[in-house]
Amino acid sequence: MSPDVSDPLAEIISLLRPKIAFTKVASGAGPWRLRKESDGHLFYCVVVEGGCRIRLDGQDELTLEVSDFVLTTAATGFSMSSLHPDSGTMPLSEPNQLPTGEFWLGDRDQPVNVRNLVGHCTFTSPDAALLMSLMPAMVHVKGEKRLATLVSLLGEEAKGNRPGQEVALGHLLELMLIEAFRSTANLGTMPSLIRGLADERLAAAIRCMHRAPGHEWTMAELAKEAALSRSAFFDRFRREVGMTPMEYLLNWRMALAKDLLQGNGGGIAAVAAQVGYRSASSFSVAFSKHVGIAPAQYARAGHTR
Repeated sequence: MSPDVSDPLAEIISLLRPKIAFTKVASGAGPWRLRKESDGHLFYCVVVEGGCRIRLDGQDELTLEVSDFVLTTAATGFSMSSLHPDSGTMPLSEPNQLPTGEFWLGDRDQPVNVRNLVGHCTFTSPDAALLMSLMPAMVHVKGEKRLATLVSLLGEEAKGNRPGQEVALGHLLELMLIEAFRSTANLGTMPSLIRGLADERLAAAIRCMHRAPGHEWTMAELAKEAALSRSAFFDRFRREVGMTPMEYLLNWRMALAKDLLQGNGGGIAAVAAQVGYRSASSFSVAFSKHVGIAPAQYARAGHTR
């Protein structure tokens, strides 16, 4: 195959088309506890002063310290609290917005015990749910100052109203997400694309799928790229990534096809060839089955939005 470099993580994050929802400074003093229910948004936070605790539903509690970064991708709720020993059982605190725009939790008369930069972002990709399902539910990176700097830059850019702001925010978000996912040392136990890319054998096959989505890949070819037997490759891929190799390839091809149909990918036949189908008719059948509407109809809908 072609020796061209492929970066599946960067490609998927770019295809997600992240868009900032809000960014703010949140501080706390004394004992406090906050609960956030799922709203489908990605949440990120970096500690710039003090420390706190966070518990994602179904996960172990984490203690966050200065320069620690945490990101949650799953559609699930979480709670945050001060390091005070009784904060985990106290009533929920109501954040108050100060005239400066900062949000405050707990007792205003006590010294600050944490100051966080927090934010939410959404994804405008029609395949956002699928693509995010490939990522870990939570990313926790300890003491990475590069991430703290990126979050700070996001906050500063969002507050202004300068030319090119939307493009700048989009690139900063992409950079923050890439840095977060590649910096995490704890991949957890749940299958994800990051776990697949951390496995050198599987990563070789995943890069091939991304480098040449139009190639007629077989299980035997992909297993050979991974230097594994077909059965070992199949089992290892499903265990680490959470789906079979051919399911991943189909999902990636369809995500690309949607993007091409909404952009400048050419006609149906051109898009079909780019994502691995010999004819427009076979692509149309597969696309209609996967998406629920014909590619021509999808393309028309995309251009009218």
